[in-house]
Amino acid sequence: MKTLSDLRAIKEKAKKEMAAREQSAKYRIVVAMGTCGIAAGARTVMSAILDEISKRNIANAVVTQTGCLGFCDQEPLIQIIQTDKNVTTTYGKIDSETARKIIYEHVMNDRVVSNHVFMHQ
Repeated sequence: MKTLSDLRAIKEKAKKEMAAREQSAKYRIVVAMGTCGIAAGARTVMSAILDEISKRNIANAVVTQTGCLGFCDQEPLIQIIQTDKNVTTTYGKIDSETARKIIYEHVMNDRVVSNHVFMHQ
């Protein structure tokens, strides 16, 4: 068993690695996982995104989750934040198939999937 100081060191190392990865990522993909999002299918959307990123060996993206974004009628919601351009595209009413399409089109090929855009800023 590890000591408490060993566990703290492991935690700090992991936090530093995660921070470095987030800083170098071109895309931050945020899945809204509030209760409204989960009820609408956000878990399957998150699974599809993670699977697609893994299958396509995408290294320039970080996937995170957040709570409710306040647009419950548009759930499931995902945000693609393009860090190098400081642009956020919010996609609404996403299912797993659409999530996979967004990863391919937007993250891999830098093309916004306009028919699913809820907000672009």
